Amino acid sequence: MAVMAKEAWTDERLDDLNQKVDSGFKETREEFRALRGEMKSEFQAVRGEMKSEFQSVRAEIGTVRGELGGQIAALHRTMFQLFAGMIATVVLGFGGMIVTLITRS
Repeated sequence: MAVMAKEAWTDERLDDLNQKVDSGFKETREEFRALRGEMKSEFQAVRGEMKSEFQSVRAEIGTVRGELGGQIAALHRTMFQLFAGMIATVVLGFGGMIVTLITRS
């Protein structure tokens, strides 16, 4: 088994290592800065799209509400007419029965 020779850390080698570490951190900071900028612009684009879509949905809901309100009003009108007709029929029927009973006696 071969034994590896232990290298000595000289000031020059330590300075080189220090520079490599510093440049690595500098590159990392630059990459993070670029990534933050990219994420910021993407989030702004997504927010803009969402805002536009939500406005479209709100407008569509308003339209549906208006249409539905008109249909409900028409349904109320029809139901009122139906019930008024039924009440009138019942009243006239009872009236006819009362008149018939009175005239027979």
